[in-house]
Parts: sequence; C-alpha cells; structure tokens
Amino acid sequence: MAAKYSSQEITQGSETLTANLLLTSLDPNEHFATSAQILTRNILPSTQQSPVEIKRQVNGYPGVAGILQSDLPVGNVPSATPARRKRGPSLNRRTGQAGTVFQHCKTWDSAAPTYGKFWVDVPGSPERKRRTIPLGVCRTKSIARQRLRDYLQREAIDSTEAFRQNTAPAITFRQQAECWIASLPARKRRPVKPATISGWRDALNAWLLPNLGDKLLADVSNAAMRQLVEKMSNAGLSPKTIVNYVQVVKLVLASAVDEEGEQIYPRKWNHDFIQLPIIRRDQQRRPTVTETDLKEILSTVKTRKYAMLFALLAGTGLRIGEAFGLRPTDFGPDCRVLHVRRSIWRGQEQEPKTANALRVVDVPEVLAKELRNFVGGISGYLFSTAQGKPLQRRNVLRVLHSVKRVGFHAFRRFRLTWLRKNAVPKDLERFWMGHAAEEVGDLYSKLKEDVSFRQQWAERIGLGFELVHIGPQNVVAMKSEKVA
Repeated sequence: MAAKYSSQEITQGSETLTANLLLTSLDPNEHFATSAQILTRNILPSTQQSPVEIKRQVNGYPGVAGILQSDLPVGNVPSATPARRKRGPSLNRRTGQAGTVFQHCKTWDSAAPTYGKFWVDVPGSPERKRRTIPLGVCRTKSIARQRLRDYLQREAIDSTEAFRQNTAPAITFRQQAECWIASLPARKRRPVKPATISGWRDALNAWLLPNLGDKLLADVSNAAMRQLVEKMSNAGLSPKTIVNYVQVVKLVLASAVDEEGEQIYPRKWNHDFIQLPIIRRDQQRRPTVTETDLKEILSTVKTRKYAMLFALLAGTGLRIGEAFGLRPTDFGPDCRVLHVRRSIWRGQEQEPKTANALRVVDVPEVLAKELRNFVGGISGYLFSTAQGKPLQRRNVLRVLHSVKRVGFHAFRRFRLTWLRKNAVPKDLERFWMGHAAEEVGDLYSKLKEDVSFRQQWAERIGLGFELVHIGPQNVVAMKSEKVA
C-alpha cells in the first residue's frame, strides 16, 4: 500500500515539535518490539479523525498506548527532561577528608614505611587529583591516621583559603595586572594619582611583566619573588626601587578577590627568604642646592619666567606641579599670601598630592615685590607657554640642567632646611610645606590660623638667598648698589 505523509504541529509550553506521520492502516495482529518502531513503520490516522478514534486504534498495539497519556489529548507530548548540569566544586559539600593510610604489604607491619593518600585541588581545573605522601614508620594504623590528619591540618589542605585559591579560574599575573591598573582611576576609596599609576605601569612594563607576566597567580609565591629580587639586584637597581617594585607585585596579587571580597591568593611574605633589601635612609641620594648655587642659577638663567620660577620654588618650597598650576588669582592683593589649589601633571590639572597640600604659603616681602611685578598682565597660568598652556617639566628641567644638574625637589629641600635653621615652629613648618601632622599637638595647635603671626615669621626668616636678575627691579637695585 502506498504511503501518505502529513505534518502535525505538537506544542507544549514554549517548545514546538513537528512529527512526520506515515498514513497506513493499523493491523492489530502486527506487534513490534518497541514503540519507536511502531511509530516509524505505521501511520497514525490523518488529522481529520477525532482524538478518541485515534486512541482506540493505537490501544491495540502493546507499548504504544503507554506513550499517550489517558488524561491528555493525543496532540500533547510531555517535554523532554533537560540533561543535568555537572556541579562545580563547592566547599560546603565537603565535610573534610581524613585521607587513607596504607603500606605495601598485606598485613600491617609496625616496621614497614607508611604512606597517606588524599585529594587535592588542581589550580585552574575543576577536577581533583590524588596525592600520596610518606608518613614514615608507624607502629599502628591509628598512629598513621593521626599523622595524616596532622599533615592535612598543618598544610590547610581543606581550608577556605586553599579552596578559593585552587578552584579560582586560571588567571596569569599579566591579566590580573591589566585589570588592576584599569580599575585604579575609578576607585572611590583612596583614589590614586595619575602620576602614581604611571609609575606603577612603568614598573610593570620594565620588570614585572617580563619576569612574572606568564605565571599563574597561584604560582607567584615567595620563591618567584626571590628570583625577581635577585635579578633586579644584579642589574644594579637601588634598594628603594626594588622595594617599590615588589610592592606593586603584592598589590596586584591582593587585588584578586572573590564575590565576597576575600583575597583568593593570600600570601604571608617572608622578606628574609625573598632577600628584600633594607632601605638605609641615611644612604639615599637627596640632592639639594646651596645659597651659592641659587645665586648662580638666578644670575645665569636669562629668561625671566624661568628665573622667577626657580626663585619661587626655593622661597616657598612648592612642588613643581603646584608651581605650574598657579594663577594670578591664587595670590593675595599684595602677593604676601599664596593659595595652593591645584597641581599640573603632564599638562593636565589635578588635585594636589595630598589633602595637606591644599594650603596657604606666606611669602616674604622681598619675593612678594618681585611677584607683584611679574603677575601684572597675566590672565592664565603664571608659568605658561606662548599658547597659554602649562610649561612642560622636561623643558624646564633642561634649562635648570644647563646650570646645575639637580631636580626640582632640591629647591624644596633647601627651603625646609632654611626653616629649621631658623627654628620655625614645627606645626607652622608642616603647614607651609604641606606635610601631614606627626603628633596630636599639631592638630591642637591653631598657629596656622593666625595670619599676622605667620607673616611675622615669614618676614623674620626671609628667603635664605639673594634675589638676582629677576626683572627690572633687581637690575635697578644692583646699579644703585654699585653707585653707592
């Protein structure tokens, strides 16, 4: 008999099944081994027949009637049961393991070596593997079990920290470092300055990524850190630089946390094992300038704005970024008071280095007089290019190095030394320099709020150096002195 075909749409829930049904006569004398064979070789009646008639005919076949539920129409088919997803590792499902002890003999031998077996997690893999350790000679099996339990507890095999570390996704130091650096600018608590981020990125690119970048975070241990410190020491890096670079490694590792904010790879760093150098502050290089150096710099530099900048740095102790960010509106009416409100880094404005850097600096009259002549007619940055943009640090440094090869911080050290030579009150010194309070008395003292007291001290101590070649006023003064 020729076969005919039709399509019947069977819908249950959100799933639609299309069954191609053969149309033949149902022979009650024919029995098949399975219902699947019956459905493929026989034809259900066409869709013109009622469900009751279809059900009556199908009941004649053993095994086929069972696939049609009596309480459902023929067109409804139960949905398939989804495959059960394999569960991942979970510390809550582990009640703790005691391990297994054994010997290479049929009966327990009090003189034979004993071994212990237990499961350990594999970093970056959901599977665990067997680990075997020697337990030595154990007189009884109870003693062997106790030794194994002590080992498991001592090595924290089933601890929460070990579970987080071993079951976390396999992430390399390079990947975590990139995530950490990218998160720093948007950090709300204790935000990091762009200059600091740039220094950390330079440390990563120069030393940390070439040596640790391809290692898994789980493998960045005291041993790996020791190898890194040894390489940096052999390359001649200073102790301070090595300590700073090691600190970046610690920060990257500590930034890997789970959904609860717990560190995935906690470390107990052993600085003795790492051979981390000790910073000897008395041996650190801190160059400064003297009164003779300042006289030479100010008399040699021919450009007025550079000479004024160097005199301001030495006379107030400002940081170079703070000086680049100055505007005429930051000075008082007579330039005796200077407000530090911003800083410049790579041409961009930002907040000063710390909260204490937002301060007021009192200027001696001899320097204020020069500032009044210099500030007049300037509307933008006090020290700027012809286009009105802040000066570039490297360009100013080139001018300074043409006379004296020191950094900008040398002027700040000179000012602090001069303040201490003249026994300026400690809290007033920290206020002018933008340093943090060191004792409770610094917080109690209100000297910084007494403007007249501050200006008296500023006038009493002066600059500590002679102003030369800064504009017409000094030129006239020098000619007057020669005539006299």
